[in-house]
Amino acid sequence: MHKLLFSWLPQRGVISISGNDRYNFLQSIVSNDLRKVSDRSSVYAALLTPQGKFLHEFFITAVDQNLFLETEYARLDDLRIRLARLRLRAQVTLTLKPEMTVAVAFGEGVAAALDLGATRTDLIGRGVAYIDPRLSDGGVRFLGAREVLVKTLREMGCHEVQHATYEKLRLESGLPDGSRDLVIGRASLLEHGFEELNGIAFNKGCYIGQEVMNRSKYRGLVKKRLVPVMIDGPVPTPGTLLFMKNREAGEMRSSIESIGLALIKIDFLKKNTCQPFLAGTTHLTPRLPAWLVLPGMQREK
Repeated sequence: MHKLLFSWLPQRGVISISGNDRYNFLQSIVSNDLRKVSDRSSVYAALLTPQGKFLHEFFITAVDQNLFLETEYARLDDLRIRLARLRLRAQVTLTLKPEMTVAVAFGEGVAAALDLGATRTDLIGRGVAYIDPRLSDGGVRFLGAREVLVKTLREMGCHEVQHATYEKLRLESGLPDGSRDLVIGRASLLEHGFEELNGIAFNKGCYIGQEVMNRSKYRGLVKKRLVPVMIDGPVPTPGTLLFMKNREAGEMRSSIESIGLALIKIDFLKKNTCQPFLAGTTHLTPRLPAWLVLPGMQREK
């Protein structure tokens, strides 16, 4: 088994934002602080409804005079249209980048092995690479032309593997993937780990949905959390309800083979993280990642 692996992320795409107002434009509408974004640092963020519900999530990285948003490929145009409606008089240009593909390199010490000491770097003339700002275990993400990235990654000693290999890592780490895990117009970022995964800046000032977000945090209104679950039995489809002792406890999100993510009520997680939930005949056992600690929760040893 090769130590350093890479996989394509065909479900992800890129939109570019250029123009003098690009930073101020995004600063006023997304959940994270654009002051953190530079030629050496990227962030994870989301666009919300005025009611504080999920619309889009993306990684933001600076390249020359552009900001690249890596987001869901199937919803690129929807994001572009929403951003265009919010543009008003801001001097920005929104451009879809269909020529750019997305890949991720992962494995122990991948950032150091690829000589990526900072959180983001240019591969001059060959694309862009940045460490996943959510979690170091998420690996290093690459944006660029496919043929260029193939050459670059192989020269760096990365071995290509099937997308399923990275999916298992993502699910084990509890990392959400867009609308596969967050229901559009309904999901709360706090329920889906965006605070712990560095996707929210609570001290940045106003943005769309900010008041609801802050109120949910400081009034303790978060009642569910997205967590990894081990699956024993037929894999439930997304949206399938989960039960414990005939009480509705949560619902299924994305999965692959014997592991997935489920949005589960906190009350059912606090006392015992080992007892399985039921979806029909399938047993689902939560495996909380190290970054997720719930108040009063009894963790596995």
